[in-house]
Amino acid sequence: MAKIGIVGATGMIGKPVTNAFIQAGFEVTVLVRNIEKAKRLFGNNVHYMRGDVRNIAEIKRFITGLEYLYLNLSVAKDSAEDDFQPERDGMVNIIAVAKESSVKRIGYLSSLVHLYEGQNGFHWWAFELKSRAVHKIRAAGIPYSIFYPSTFMESFDKGAYRQGNFIALAGVSKFKMFLIAAGDYGKQVVKAFELNNGNQEFVIQGEEGFTADEAANFYKKHCSKTQLMVVKAPLFLLKLAGKFSNKFAYGAKIIEALNNYPEKFEADKVWNILGKPHTKFIDYINAG
Repeated sequence: MAKIGIVGATGMIGKPVTNAFIQAGFEVTVLVRNIEKAKRLFGNNVHYMRGDVRNIAEIKRFITGLEYLYLNLSVAKDSAEDDFQPERDGMVNIIAVAKESSVKRIGYLSSLVHLYEGQNGFHWWAFELKSRAVHKIRAAGIPYSIFYPSTFMESFDKGAYRQGNFIALAGVSKFKMFLIAAGDYGKQVVKAFELNNGNQEFVIQGEEGFTADEAANFYKKHCSKTQLMVVKAPLFLLKLAGKFSNKFAYGAKIIEALNNYPEKFEADKVWNILGKPHTKFIDYINAG
């Protein structure tokens, strides 16, 4: 039984990926700060290790004996560039330990929209951080699988777009995003590790394309369990609020990038390798 360690297992995307590895028969160990919380998600299906990517000793205990490593790291919305950043500072610690270990493959959740960095004069430290994380993994000398997903369907009921009973938008969404369900993504990640074939980089997209406005209104129309309202504000107001709040500054930057990134469908070749996602947006909404 292949042994994999997962960092970031309990989040919106980490949980379905972890479940996909469990269902595929992997022996899963998760590094978490709160074991009690994690046990409510995974029960006795995984091994738990309490630890933090700030701590080299804890990372060493976690990685010892593992064959594979999957990293689901992120920038906290209320954090600042100079704060400890898991995808920058934690990544340095993880790679340093992994290079001295038996790990045979590192998987990393990046993003497709971070490729907007440098386009139309757009610059954001959080996207630069993601690019550097990719470079660090490529340079580590360990076979890797890097995933660049489009927007997750979960963003409209569990993520950034959903604010209570509102779906919050800002600015003008100019391009379609090929929404992917996290469960389908998890199965593709597992397949990449099962293939275990050289260095891999995959664009992860679903079949259907929506602008943010189209997706929000589609979700509102078909969500029968909750009365939702789509609200929209000028982007400049969000940017103005961002001068006083890291959280609003994060929101303004990510929405600006999502609104303007010219995403093109290019996942058909990936489907031939990792399998085609099956979840339509309507199916995801109805299952919620």
